Amino acid sequence: MPRGSKTISGLEVPGLPIMPKDMFEYRKEIDRIDDEIVRLLNERSKSVIEIGKLKKEKDADANLHTPGREAAIIERLTKLNTGPFPSDAIRSVYREIMSASLSLEGPQKVAYLGPRATFTHMACMQKFGSSAQYVPVHSIKEVFSEVERGRANFGVVPIENTTEGVVNHTLDMFIDSNLLIYGEILQEVSHHLLSKSGLIEGIKKIYSHPHAIAQCRNWLETNLPDVPAVEVASTARAAELCIDEPSSAAIASELAGQLYGLKNIKARIEDNVNNFTRFLVLSQKASEQTGKDKTSLMLSVKDKVGALYDLLRPFASHGISMTKIESRPSQRKAWEYIFFVDVEGHIKEDRVNKAVEEIKGRCLFMKILGSYPVHS
Repeated sequence: MPRGSKTISGLEVPGLPIMPKDMFEYRKEIDRIDDEIVRLLNERSKSVIEIGKLKKEKDADANLHTPGREAAIIERLTKLNTGPFPSDAIRSVYREIMSASLSLEGPQKVAYLGPRATFTHMACMQKFGSSAQYVPVHSIKEVFSEVERGRANFGVVPIENTTEGVVNHTLDMFIDSNLLIYGEILQEVSHHLLSKSGLIEGIKKIYSHPHAIAQCRNWLETNLPDVPAVEVASTARAAELCIDEPSSAAIASELAGQLYGLKNIKARIEDNVNNFTRFLVLSQKASEQTGKDKTSLMLSVKDKVGALYDLLRPFASHGISMTKIESRPSQRKAWEYIFFVDVEGHIKEDRVNKAVEEIKGRCLFMKILGSYPVHS
């Protein structure tokens, strides 16, 4: 046992053993720290409220949510963290702290492709935390409409999946919409086989969304080859159907299982373990420049030899990396295509702005869909 000194009746007596703290003392210390955390959270909230007032004075319609500032806070704190508290938990904790703080400034309504417990819902919560007000709607078109009409501050829609590819309906909506891309979310898609009993024996039917069934095809053919897979509108709907059907199972998220009281038969049955969906955050307002941004463009080129090459050349000459390009029929003229392009950088950056100006003269039309922080 280590030895040290102890003060007795005002005198320091060397050589006495240092007794370790018992559990009661550790818990008292935790309680004291928790009390201080609550006090500091309230101090932080007072400053947040004042910032919200200043924002409203400057622009009554300004978005209270500022993704660049939030990303900077989390990045700074994770770098500051020396452990043993895990850095991933720092992100989760501060996501909720900032979500609760925003709710003090005003309601943050987020429309998304519902219902609850879908991967879109999970992406929303990853971005906006549990204190936001979530509005589930039935279609991607309705998400756009809710934000366009001002009934929601933000909308969240899927844009592409690493397995299934691009969501064409989302791309098509940008043709006639004036909404801007305010941010992006990268959500891991992990499928679980769920049922009332949690037992694989006796399963006679499996419900899920067609994309989820496709993403688990190999596992299903290997483990449940004779069980039919029935397509439904969403993974959450699949879980809901299993409540009253003990012999049915659902391929859905862990959150869906919790929400509908189902047990896990088998976790992570997706064939591709690197299965992610990228979501876009929609807003009427532009996102602030952060220094780590991307810009999305929609454009149509003239029908001539080398048109696409001429279109992309200004990006290269200004040292701008193009991270994505997709084409869609314009739906207005036969054989006319619209290109959706993502490039690194913010439209306010000189090099990006110059490249875009050069490209404008070579296009039938161009639309800047938004500059926003890169997902980190």
